[in-house]
Amino acid sequence: MKNAIKRVLDAFYIPVIFVVVIWVIKIIESVFHVRWVHGGILPRHTEGLTGILTSPLLHGSFSHLSSNTAPLLVLGGCLFYFYKRISWVVLLLLWLLSGLFTWCIGREAWHIGASGMIYALAFFLFFSGIFRKYIPLLIVSVLIVFLYGGLVWGLLPTSSYVSWEGHLSGAVAGYAVARLFRNETLQRA
Repeated sequence: MKNAIKRVLDAFYIPVIFVVVIWVIKIIESVFHVRWVHGGILPRHTEGLTGILTSPLLHGSFSHLSSNTAPLLVLGGCLFYFYKRISWVVLLLLWLLSGLFTWCIGREAWHIGASGMIYALAFFLFFSGIFRKYIPLLIVSVLIVFLYGGLVWGLLPTSSYVSWEGHLSGAVAGYAVARLFRNETLQRA
């Protein structure tokens, strides 16, 4: 039992650190009255390329950040729990591909926020469960649909303030990385 609890706690270590970092960044922006939106992705412009690395760290408001916090913790925890051995490679690929795809297909605006990563993680976990046909992962897939089924609407251009391109890019990246690692052995629950 102690080992199982330790494994769960270990799985949330990196997601918690990531969430703390993005909250600290937003608090610094707020305290010092600065906006780092230009650290985001500006599609098809060389000055927007650095945003591939930095955009998930930046958020437009505390509300924006709050809405991303719980999904980052849950989905990140699932990644590090079920895919411990490949979690870092998967995370890096999801981060880079979702940003690169957004840079390629996004409208000409600054794209910021971790929601592309949320879509990437959700689609990776969902399709990994389906590709592997492993019961615990299939259960995770069903839970993701239940908890985050509304994410599908984020793939559509419903608001000029929402980067549906970032969401779509994350979804495509998640599917592609799940497909890439479909035969990779994983740590059993």
